[in-house]
Amino acid sequence: MDLPRKATQPTMYFIGVTTKQSSIMKLFPLWAKELGLKDAVLEGIDIDIHADEKDYQDCVDFIKNDPLSKGALVTTHKIDLYNATKSMFDFMDPHAEMLDEISSISKKNGKLEGHAKDPITSGLAMEAFIPENFWHKDGEVFIMGAGGSALAISSYLTEKKHGDNVPKKIILSNRSEARLKSAEKLLSKIDTPTKFEYHVCPEPEDNDAILNKLSTNSMVVNATGLGKDRPGSPLTDNGQFPEGSLVWELNYRGELDFMHQGLAHKENKNLHVEDGWIYFIHGWTQVIAEVFQVDIDKHFDQLEKIAHDLRMSK
Repeated sequence: MDLPRKATQPTMYFIGVTTKQSSIMKLFPLWAKELGLKDAVLEGIDIDIHADEKDYQDCVDFIKNDPLSKGALVTTHKIDLYNATKSMFDFMDPHAEMLDEISSISKKNGKLEGHAKDPITSGLAMEAFIPENFWHKDGEVFIMGAGGSALAISSYLTEKKHGDNVPKKIILSNRSEARLKSAEKLLSKIDTPTKFEYHVCPEPEDNDAILNKLSTNSMVVNATGLGKDRPGSPLTDNGQFPEGSLVWELNYRGELDFMHQGLAHKENKNLHVEDGWIYFIHGWTQVIAEVFQVDIDKHFDQLEKIAHDLRMSK
């Protein structure tokens, strides 16, 4: 990991794995202009997946002590960064404390703040495509991956505000047992009638076996990162999506193998296939609002239009 140099203008950082490939690098200057963030820039910090704790600590220490470094959005490393640096923060929001993750680093009144925005941003994204009262059809949720996004989605879907419109079961799978055990510990704090299952699935065929037993009208989510930072899909091409289900690819760039697997069965299985674009927009705008203390709501429609126009121009 290479730390950035001392900032010479208001700077927000993107802490990820392959940040230079992200659409946000072209989008941020357009959004900054719309928001009136004069001279603000975005800089990427690439860190290897599951890096040494010191890498995360050095990164947070730099942002904390560099005056013009305003904050950061964290992706991929949300849980590892939290575990390595939580003692360095002056404030953690309740979502960060519950989920043991940080997706937003910001400063307010000289204090370093950590927020977990995913329960909010995943909720906003799901509200855009999940039909009203969808869970009254007794569908299940199958999330492949047990990182921050999986926890956030599970948390949002089981919030009390939904009443009885919640999934009857949420199934999480992951290649490593340790991350799955951590997810189980955190999600056990939720008071909900929804049942949780956890499965170690080192091979795509293991995920196929779970997929093939799902109820109709379920939701299947790729929260693994496969198809973006790393090639492949958590499923094989032999997996059978349940009839009338929602297929959510959290990635919005890369090969998107999982999304294409869903699209191949869209007509014959009556599937709704969604990529991660709206999730990406909400994720970034919520953190930008926190870092620069701006009111995103009154600008959101225009920010979405700017993002859409940029995407269509490619």
